[in-house]
Amino acid sequence: MTKILLLSDTHSYIDDAILKHVKQADEVWHAGDIGDIAVTDAIKVLKPLRAVYGNIDGKEIRAEFPEHNRFKCEDVEVWITHIGGYPPKYNSRVAEKIKENPPRLFICGHSHILKVMPDKKLNLLHMNPGAVGKHGFHKSRTMLRFTIDGKKIENLEVIEFDKR
Repeated sequence: MTKILLLSDTHSYIDDAILKHVKQADEVWHAGDIGDIAVTDAIKVLKPLRAVYGNIDGKEIRAEFPEHNRFKCEDVEVWITHIGGYPPKYNSRVAEKIKENPPRLFICGHSHILKVMPDKKLNLLHMNPGAVGKHGFHKSRTMLRFTIDGKKIENLEVIEFDKR
């Protein structure tokens, strides 16, 4: 079983409250708009990190992280990208590829809106953890925590912080 902490849209913000949850995870996944490399450096000191760059990220972050990160966690194929859309209206950057070869778990950020929903047609689960940074229009700062156990995605929890 692997305990995952999923966050996005930090926009250069990291604090002890976020890092407390990082310490409790086995892996941390960041779905883009990191903002400052210090954010991912702080996470990597504590736990393994998988991340993608977002539309606000500059050269330093783009040099370290890809636009798309597709990998396997236990028996679950995962695809993380920053701008991906939602079932069934995927962003044009990913629409054809996701239909040709859907992952079991599709993760994106960008919207600052927490959303978890199935795509029954493609047999995948979509997750967007919302935004945990303090920049943007969101009213609440959120992250997701869940486990992957073999083929099962379980124990999904929303972590919500005080209003920004």
